Amino acid sequence: MSLATEFLDSAIKRFESYKVLGEKTFAQLNNEQMLRQPNDASNSIGVIIQHLHGNMLSRWTNFLSEDGEKTWRKRDDEFEAHHLSKDQLLQLWQDGWQTLFDTLHSLKESDLEKTITIRSEPLIVVDAINRQLAHYSYHVGQIVYLGRWMKDAEWQSLSIPKGASANFTAEMVAGQKNQ
Repeated sequence: MSLATEFLDSAIKRFESYKVLGEKTFAQLNNEQMLRQPNDASNSIGVIIQHLHGNMLSRWTNFLSEDGEKTWRKRDDEFEAHHLSKDQLLQLWQDGWQTLFDTLHSLKESDLEKTITIRSEPLIVVDAINRQLAHYSYHVGQIVYLGRWMKDAEWQSLSIPKGASANFTAEMVAGQKNQ
């Protein structure tokens, strides 16, 4: 397998892992919690989803042939609270990710060396993918933090729970020995 193919496979795997973190957070929240803001200066999970949706559609539609900042995108509107239902927000979430994954799965090894633009800035495709991976992980981190903040003691950890690192490591080691 070539380095380019390994990069693309790795990027897809990382995007998928961040998508799952968001979805595991949403599963713990109700409609009201999806729209709750910690303060007026902060975004709700719903607003973050609206923004990710708009960004994903803009960046990944006609990825190789058009600027990633589409003229039809209404970025400022993404940050307005539209009070969508949880189901509506989850549909936006799925639509955005589907656009991203459809594009990534369509790329060929030779595409990774091409130059695309985002807001008229030229970027090698590998750099553009890394740029979006960093951007989406930043926002998914916000989503997870907000979910954890709202659920407090009822939060179900998405990784190794606090105070459980030693047990987790021991189980990993034991599992490797049994293989």
